[in-house]
Amino acid sequence: MAKKSVKDVDLRGKRVLCRVDFNVPIKDGRIGDDTRIRAALDTINYILGQEGTSLILMSHLGRPKGKVVPEYSLEPVATHLSELLGREVIMASDCVGPEVEKQAAELKAGQVLLLENVRFHGEETANDSDFAAQLAGLGQIYVNDAFGSAHRAHASTEGVAHHLAGVAGFLMEKEIRFLGDVLENPQKPFVAIIGGAKVSSKIAVLESLLTKVSSFIIGGAMAYTFLKVQGHRVGASMVEEDLLDTAGDLLAEAEKQGVEVLLPVDHMVAAEFSDTAKAEYIGEVDIPDGKIGMDVGKLTLARFAEVITAAKTLVWNGPLGVFEFPEFARGTLETAKAVSRCAGITVVGGGDSVAAVKQFGLDDQISHVSTGGGASLEYLEGKSLPGILALQNK
Repeated sequence: MAKKSVKDVDLRGKRVLCRVDFNVPIKDGRIGDDTRIRAALDTINYILGQEGTSLILMSHLGRPKGKVVPEYSLEPVATHLSELLGREVIMASDCVGPEVEKQAAELKAGQVLLLENVRFHGEETANDSDFAAQLAGLGQIYVNDAFGSAHRAHASTEGVAHHLAGVAGFLMEKEIRFLGDVLENPQKPFVAIIGGAKVSSKIAVLESLLTKVSSFIIGGAMAYTFLKVQGHRVGASMVEEDLLDTAGDLLAEAEKQGVEVLLPVDHMVAAEFSDTAKAEYIGEVDIPDGKIGMDVGKLTLARFAEVITAAKTLVWNGPLGVFEFPEFARGTLETAKAVSRCAGITVVGGGDSVAAVKQFGLDDQISHVSTGGGASLEYLEGKSLPGILALQNK
């Protein structure tokens, strides 16, 4: 069901409480990658553009486990955000308590207050109702723009919406629209590229998409479990023995549904799993004993690219090789190039696949690059995300 967005409510004269995802890398007090901060700017600027509004931002950073850990303070984010907005961002000393309540109440139109890391309190991850009520008491309307945390039922992402009417920010709205269309109304051919190390972490996505896709492209270490169940030799490659039957069932069901499953037909292998390992090319499906499959080969890439570029709808989650080792990154990077050439709707989610399109400077050629790895994965699995469920319906 469609959710109300920040544009569907009257914000004039209101003190707006907005959950953002400012969980960014910080080293020596400096922001390493501000993509997530920039992703929230449209929503922030829209709210501040409404007559008489003031804004309170809340976010987590890292995993301080309910304790105050100075290195996880959001203070560097406040400084950086001030520069991006061209206006002062007031840094709160905490996220709840009398002092913060006073700061919130005294905010004037156009002012921005950033609360300290909500995870400095254990009540945040416990989704404690009293803590959520304290957060909610700071504002008059709640906006959730933190899709990357929408799969967590935490106080600031889900609990607050039980005390304060909640709507989606622009980033959240965009994620729901693109991922929702992929699941509910995909144009055919619909291609899903699923990679990564383990079948166990992706089996729910494969099962969820099985009745919707035209083709699956399966890569990464998880491909060797599927190849083994087909009777191929996989050498010393990673195989989840306890999931061979599951993989076999999925292949059988795909055949029954008329879904094409593309697996590697050649490989880049190594004698050991190491970033200094020498890459060797194997020009056939079977991998010799003692060799570890590390990436897909050129024949596989050509076959994958053909299917990718013809897609009308495409979703990609997970790398096709050991992307973090330069010798074995080609499969993932060439796939990113093929996805950028696809004229259909393309959605990329998951850390390594997102990193690949960014590394190649191709992210602006993708219809939608998701900001939420775990959240996008759970959405594609067909799960309801607590942070979205809690928002008002249109």
